[in-house]
Amino acid sequence: MLRTLAALLLLSTSALADTADGDALKGMSWDQIVEQARGGTVNWFMWGGADTINRYVSDHVGAILKRDYDITLNRVGVADAVEVVNIVLTEKEAGVTDAGTVDLIWINGENFRSMKQGDLAFCGYTDLLPNNALVNWDNPAIANDFGVPVDGCEVPWNTVQFAFAHDSADVPEPPRDMAALLDWIKANPGRFTYPAPPDFTGSVFVRHVFYHAAGGADALLGPFDQAKFDAAAAKTWAILNEIEPFLWREGQTYPNTIAQLNELFANGEVAFTFNYDPSQFGLAVQAGTYPETTRSFGLADGTIGNTNYTLIPFNSPNKAAAMVLQNLLLSGEEQLEKAKPEVWGASPAIEISRTSAEVQSGFAAIEGHPSVVSAEELAKAALPELQADWLTAIEAGWQAQVGN
Repeated sequence: MLRTLAALLLLSTSALADTADGDALKGMSWDQIVEQARGGTVNWFMWGGADTINRYVSDHVGAILKRDYDITLNRVGVADAVEVVNIVLTEKEAGVTDAGTVDLIWINGENFRSMKQGDLAFCGYTDLLPNNALVNWDNPAIANDFGVPVDGCEVPWNTVQFAFAHDSADVPEPPRDMAALLDWIKANPGRFTYPAPPDFTGSVFVRHVFYHAAGGADALLGPFDQAKFDAAAAKTWAILNEIEPFLWREGQTYPNTIAQLNELFANGEVAFTFNYDPSQFGLAVQAGTYPETTRSFGLADGTIGNTNYTLIPFNSPNKAAAMVLQNLLLSGEEQLEKAKPEVWGASPAIEISRTSAEVQSGFAAIEGHPSVVSAEELAKAALPELQADWLTAIEAGWQAQVGN
């Protein structure tokens, strides 16, 4: 009994210490936060599936952090952000409130919802970041993450919009809307597939079919509605089951990850791949992985776009250093650097008009890769993301009604 009380007191003390640390940071000036961060380390857990992104983060961003702030960046690659959410959740359940493993997460969507609802995120500090002034928080697509209000719990990093890629030497005229794509799949057996949900990119392909079955995204916006879900889901599973025999390997198996789909496309086994980040198509051509005749496109009836963010867990022991990193990532200079096609080609999450004249000139001078559909072209038919409860239900429904 005495040991139990002692343990509870220790956990309570740790929790108070962590709360004081967070509150203390919120009461500091930015210069004071920077000084506290010096000499620290940021353990940044992020999707590690793209060498170009990994190099940009580890080599470029890491070098600036070390040079200007004496902060060490430790990039930890993961397959999916849900792995990191589970680490933080497990630590909270074990009473680890001020010495967590994770200092920063690349995150959005249902993973952010889980972090926010579980009180796993450090919140209420983003106004302290000087470069927060570059963010248009009046934009609902920035202020809400898959329909969940951000509320100062994460910082935007990139904006993305889904696009398809094809080899124009193989498929000169690809289908331009979902109905035409579904017809093309049945007319070309074995030449199309998609990763099995809950793979992030496979899941968004299924959502495009779900939107199509529902008659458009507008019918699904707002809180989860079981009746609306049931009506659209029945049509969606019927469509996906109808095309299944016409998929790669007759739909007997699906790729597990987008990386596996990319390999099938690179090898010419399927005619299409797709990605939330169309810049990856150009980078794959530059690397010699995809043919130079690769081209990308959206759909006339729209493709889904969203914002991705970085988030500091509640129990990060290096919050000040993580804040310095977030502020660096938000800067006009770094948003420009990662927008360069040869670096990454990521679309900015800031208002370019709020940056310096030099940064604005840099953005104006960027020449898009011929394999990459422009963000402006995609934006003409952008579709919103659904709230996270819809995503969970769609993924579970696919696994039960299609993937089984």
